[in-house]
Amino acid sequence: MMNERQARLLTAIIEEFIRSAEPVGSKHILAAGDFLVSGATIRNEMRALSDEGVIEQPHTSAGRVPTAEGYRLYVKQYMKPTTHEKAVRTRFDALKEQYFHRKDQERVYEAITMLAHMTPNVVFASVPHKRQVYYLGFHNLFRQPEYVTNPALAMGIAEALEEHFDGVLRNLEIDDTVRYYIGDEHVLPQVQSCAILVTEYAVRGEKGAIGILGPMRMDYAFNTAALDMAAGLLREA
Repeated sequence: MMNERQARLLTAIIEEFIRSAEPVGSKHILAAGDFLVSGATIRNEMRALSDEGVIEQPHTSAGRVPTAEGYRLYVKQYMKPTTHEKAVRTRFDALKEQYFHRKDQERVYEAITMLAHMTPNVVFASVPHKRQVYYLGFHNLFRQPEYVTNPALAMGIAEALEEHFDGVLRNLEIDDTVRYYIGDEHVLPQVQSCAILVTEYAVRGEKGAIGILGPMRMDYAFNTAALDMAAGLLREA
């Protein structure tokens, strides 16, 4: 039967071996300062643990390593996960935030992909937590009669969206209703041949915007319904 000091010693050997992957000797145990006994006492206790079959001595080292039986005993009786809870929680929270950010981006992209299949215009969405705007459907601009005869105008719109549109969105009044910015109601000169429909959604308390941009001749009623439905997917998440 293992006494309290032997149990503490087994725990110390296992946790140091987990950390270092090197056999653990009595000198290291004493240097750690957790045992106020002599080196001879530690060595005697190590021999006792070896006799119990919970540690063993590799041929090439004076130190000891845990056996499978030692690990089994450790996890059943002596391991204390709570001593590592703070470090685990810090790591988990960081990874969880990365996970949710990635999921937020995927959800936004899926919503505008669906919207892009419904409307022959450019669709866009800003991503919470990031100064990033996704766009789909640029090719639709070049199919509209307004731009078939003036492809340079369509190119100017595409360039303006890629370079400046995140700033435009920050300056527009956006809420959870569909808002309309038609012609020169928005601030980008290159886009004043267009109309913008935009609404707000929130993911885990962080707000983003989703919308449609197309020629002023767009089907406002259809696009309003489509945008409302796509935004609803994000609001339900």
